Formats: sequence, structure tokens, C-alpha cells
Amino acid sequence: MSKIAEYIKETKVELKHVIWPSKNQTIFYTVIVVVLSILIAYFLGIFDFIFLQSLQKVISF
Repeated sequence: MSKIAEYIKETKVELKHVIWPSKNQTIFYTVIVVVLSILIAYFLGIFDFIFLQSLQKVISF
């Protein structure tokens, strides 16, 4: 049990050294992640559609 207590104490000390982002930075980075996720999903959707159409043409022969 003493190792767990020591680990928790060390973790608290390390967390004091962390530079936390501001509210504006957090919102900005969240928006970037959401926009990039949507763009990647759109890109993959287009690629999937093209692949599906190509595969249907190959199978229909």
C-alpha cells in the first residue's frame, strides 16, 4: 500500500509542473479536431463510394 501512496504523491507533484491550456486554446484545438475528423470522414466516404462503384462495374461484367 505504501507504493500506491507514494505513486499518488509523486503524481500530484508532477501534475503541478504541467502547463494546462487556456479555455480558448482548448476550444480552438477541439474545433480543429472536429473539423479534421469531418474532412477525413468525407474523404474516406468519397473513396469508399468510388471503390464501390468500380467494384460493381467489375462484378457486373
